[in-house]
Amino acid sequence: MPEPITYADDPSSIIAHAVDLAGQSRRIALVTSVGIEGGAARALGALAVVDETGAMTGYLSNGCIDRDIQLHALEALHSGTKKLLRYGDGSQFADLTLPCGGSLSVLIDPTRDQTELIALHQALQARKAGTLRFQLPQADGHAPDAIVFEYKPKVRLVLAGRGAIFRAMAQIGHATRFEVFGLSPEVEDLAAITGLTTSPPVHLTTPQHPVDLPELDAHAAFLTLFHDHEWEPALLQAALASDAHYIGSLGSTRTHMVRKETLAGLGVAQQDTDRLHGPIGLVPSLRDAPLIAVSALAEIVASLPQRVRRISPAI
Repeated sequence: MPEPITYADDPSSIIAHAVDLAGQSRRIALVTSVGIEGGAARALGALAVVDETGAMTGYLSNGCIDRDIQLHALEALHSGTKKLLRYGDGSQFADLTLPCGGSLSVLIDPTRDQTELIALHQALQARKAGTLRFQLPQADGHAPDAIVFEYKPKVRLVLAGRGAIFRAMAQIGHATRFEVFGLSPEVEDLAAITGLTTSPPVHLTTPQHPVDLPELDAHAAFLTLFHDHEWEPALLQAALASDAHYIGSLGSTRTHMVRKETLAGLGVAQQDTDRLHGPIGLVPSLRDAPLIAVSALAEIVASLPQRVRRISPAI
């Protein structure tokens, strides 16, 4: 029987694992979804890696065909030959169905150039997008066009706040496998989220002190989660000066209007204050911290661009 499957989603983690295995001189097969018709559990360009023991990290379906893919990947490692498999409509595997309908084409490549994997890993580590090129096997003597996917770094969730909502947001962000960073004036809150954050949480000591937020880039979201809003101006000024994809603040509609007026009085341009979301969340007027956190995170997710993007034609 093959080894268990590790259900990793994020391309950064899967590529990092592939590079680590290659660094140990372990043979690997890179598995990629290269064609989707109809419904699918995973996006086009989704990745998995299978090593010579059969251990698989990543997945291409919601469990209905991943075991079969794992076995084919082991065979490809033994033969040293690429495989292009089709599941669902038009597949040779009549006993394997896709409950979501449609079809899925999967490329298994045991001949992957490690240089390209390392280059993508380095780009993602540097918080930049990177690409992988996939050349499909020849069919009828003709080599198909290569497929190129662009992969983006992990989403960062930078939280500044205190209390139950701050803690709940850190917990749910961590469970979503975002990179979580935290800032708070409360030592107890910082202690509560330790272990959930990518780096040690930062203790805020005074509302008036200028704030540096180097974690904020084009792949980051920033939230202020205070009921005492005097902590917000310096934090929001720093966030609005960054390339953060999403910036939002907890509070009512009236509070948000006052917040924007305060920022304008500090010289923040309207085009910048217009970037600020508030009240945060897809569901209005919630009162429970975990539900507010889920609602806010859903709004952030809805605003994110695709993490994997095809930049050349697929089959």
